[in-house]
Amino acid sequence: MLATHKNVISTALFSPLSVKVKAKKSINGETRISMAKKDNFSTKSTSNLSLKIVSQAIVAVLVLGFIDAGYSGDWSRIGVISKETEDLLKTAAFLVIPLCAFLIFSISKKGKK
Repeated sequence: MLATHKNVISTALFSPLSVKVKAKKSINGETRISMAKKDNFSTKSTSNLSLKIVSQAIVAVLVLGFIDAGYSGDWSRIGVISKETEDLLKTAAFLVIPLCAFLIFSISKKGKK
């Protein structure tokens, strides 16, 4: 935090303390500086929320890759998987897609308890 003659600059990004700084002029013309602790969210809840979002995104990408491999035909055309494997993925998609949807919704409901 840097205090000059009439201005107060708070460097909250670089400071380990989260502090609000206000400079007020009193009735007699003096500058008064008041400091108060900032209201911030707990980092635990923020990291928990981001962990849920990341895990939901991983499951969504997994199911989208599964659908792409089974239904696009590109993977068998370039030789990554065989036609039989593509047919197997199409059949297995009827189990994998609902399972992944259930997993995504169950991850989102864990935080509400």
